[in-house]
Amino acid sequence: MRSPGLRIIRRVLKPAVHLLALLPFGLLLWGFYNNTLGVNPVESMTFTTGDWGFRLLLITLSVTPLAKITASPWLVHFRRMLGLYCFFYALMHFSIYLVFDLSLDFAFLVEDIVERPYITVGFSCFVVLSSLAVTSPMGIRRKMKDKWQKLHRLVYLAGTLAFFHFLWVTRVEDFEPLVYGVILAVLLGYRWMTRNSFPA
Repeated sequence: MRSPGLRIIRRVLKPAVHLLALLPFGLLLWGFYNNTLGVNPVESMTFTTGDWGFRLLLITLSVTPLAKITASPWLVHFRRMLGLYCFFYALMHFSIYLVFDLSLDFAFLVEDIVERPYITVGFSCFVVLSSLAVTSPMGIRRKMKDKWQKLHRLVYLAGTLAFFHFLWVTRVEDFEPLVYGVILAVLLGYRWMTRNSFPA
């Protein structure tokens, strides 16, 4: 596939990705402002931000395999951006829980993390994503050298934790977690099969 060129990537494609990535959050704010999020708006905001965080995590994990399979290395230009948007939604998901559910009670947060396994898994995922977001700038990447790549392989752990967290909080009859699980399994399988040549 022919590369669209750096100018088109920077001036057209990246702004388009920014808009698409922010669209769910914009719709969520619109719904909150207009009181159209249902009888439990906090639950709606929590689920929506968590759902989109997981979706963007899967999309981020898909970038490198898709670039390799389609011989389109230019797609890698979007991986860091998508990863940061994944963290943005994860941060919103955690913040809504902390502010609206716990009223900023950090003692209760610690108690929740210790006593409720799905919170433990979700918080662990958030910690991993936070470490990846903090070390994403190019300056930090250059300073960390080989350690950066090893650290960012934890994105697959984050995907696994996100899946179990999502599975834990959804109803048994929900089909969506299974779809995400299959996608994640395919991505992990591809990563394992190409582990000798696969970048972080």
